[in-house]
Amino acid sequence: MNNTAAPTSIVKAATEGERRWFAGGGVHTWKVRAKDSDGAFLMFEDRMEQGKVTPLHFHPETDEMFMVLEGEILMHLDGTEQSIAEGGMMLATRGLPHAFMVTSPFARMLCLQTPGNIESFFWDASDPIADDVSTGEVDFDRIAASGQRNGGMVLLGPPPFAH
Repeated sequence: MNNTAAPTSIVKAATEGERRWFAGGGVHTWKVRAKDSDGAFLMFEDRMEQGKVTPLHFHPETDEMFMVLEGEILMHLDGTEQSIAEGGMMLATRGLPHAFMVTSPFARMLCLQTPGNIESFFWDASDPIADDVSTGEVDFDRIAASGQRNGGMVLLGPPPFAH
């Protein structure tokens, strides 16, 4: 007997997907949940305002890829900084220390986490928001607590950017 799930497909319009305010700053629009990909990956769009910054961190069991759809970010990857503009991408493999800062008036990225084992971290560190809401409270303590409770992310220190 074959116990594997039948293949499924997902199609979503640009505005479709659950919108959540992430406590690290930014609006996540969830496109593919881990359960939708049988745990293979998690994908969401992230819209952020200028100055949004992440602390230095790493993901012990997850590779993280960003595709910049609009705007520009400054990416810190294992001690090296590089600007990534619209159409550019970055990959932080599991265990690689990284952080980023939005340098344009706003930025929009497609974020892919593989495997999807990090979903509980992001879910616990975010709240559902209405379609007309685009801001919320930034709370790095909540981010750290979610990482401790759910795994998936280890904080190493404050944002590493000089400016």
